[in-house]
Amino acid sequence: MTTIAANGAPPRTGPPAETGLYDPRHEHDACGVGFVVNIKGARTHKLVQQAFEVALNLRHRGACGCEVNTGDGAGLLIQIPDKFFRRETAALGFELPAAGTYGVGMVFLPQRVDERRLIGELITRTVHEEGQVVLGWRDVPTDSSDLGDTARRGEPVIRQVFLGRGTRLHGGEDAAARFERKLYVIQKRLARGVSELQIEEAGLFYIASLSSQTIVYKGMLIADQVAKMFPDLVDPDVESALALVH
Repeated sequence: MTTIAANGAPPRTGPPAETGLYDPRHEHDACGVGFVVNIKGARTHKLVQQAFEVALNLRHRGACGCEVNTGDGAGLLIQIPDKFFRRETAALGFELPAAGTYGVGMVFLPQRVDERRLIGELITRTVHEEGQVVLGWRDVPTDSSDLGDTARRGEPVIRQVFLGRGTRLHGGEDAAARFERKLYVIQKRLARGVSELQIEEAGLFYIASLSSQTIVYKGMLIADQVAKMFPDLVDPDVESALALVH
C-alpha cells in the first residue's frame, strides 16, 4: 500500500531537491557534536559535568569498532583550566606565568622511550627557534582499563607541554592573538618535523591541541569512557565557561 502525504503528493524518500546553496550530493552522515556555554563567562566545574551529560546523550551518534568498548573517537574541548594547571605544575617544580601568556599542548607520543626522546628534542628545538619557551612537561594521568583491545594496542603515551610566551610577543593589544598564531605555527612545524624523523612509531605522534585558550582531551573512545580515561576532567579545579563535546 502506498502512503500519500497530506497534500496528495507521494512521500519524499530521499533528500530535498537542489535549491539555493543546498546540494543533495553533499549529504552525508555525521557524528554528534554538542556545545555548552555560560553566557556570562563564569567558569565552573559544573559546566564540564554538563558537557559529559551532553556527550552521553549523543552516544547514539558515535560508532563502535569491532569491539563494543572500542570507539571511533570521542573527546572534550574546554578552556585552559588555569587553577588546576597552576596547582599541578607547582607540584612538578615549575611555575606558570599569568593566564593567557602560556600555552598547553596535549601531545600523543610513541610508546618507545628512544622515539619519545627524539620528539622531545625536536619540540624543544622548534619552540626555541620560534622564540618561545618550554616551561615544563606533565604526564597526563589515564585509565584505559575499560578500553577494548584495539584501542589499547594503539594507545599513545599522553603528555602535556607548557610553553611560555616569548619576549618578542609581549606588549600591544594583539599580543594574545600573536601568541596564539605562533603556537599554531609551532604545531604545524612539529607535524612536519616528526614525519621527517622516520621513526617506527611516528603514527602515534599527534598534537590534539596547542593553545593558550583551550585544550582538548580525546582518544579512541566512546562518550562514556572519556571521564574515566582522563581523571583530570573530574577534578573540581577543572573549570570552564564553555565546552565542545564530540
